[in-house]
Amino acid sequence: MRRVVRWLSYPFILLIKIYQWFISPLLGSKCRYTPTCSQYGLEAFKKYGIFKGGYLTIKRILSCHPWGGHGYDPVP
Repeated sequence: MRRVVRWLSYPFILLIKIYQWFISPLLGSKCRYTPTCSQYGLEAFKKYGIFKGGYLTIKRILSCHPWGGHGYDPVP
């Protein structure tokens, strides 16, 4: 079961990689956190899989705005 959940996260990891390779260089660095939100998402999906990794990534992206947090925030 754990192996299946990990396989389900691979398409999301690929989407994040595509964003990092093609879109992020055009937009420039705007993330208020270290590691960046996309790097955080990669680490979360690799460590926790699709469900918890997806939840942590969405939670992080929603907090990345001018009135949100900033600074060092690693994947738990």
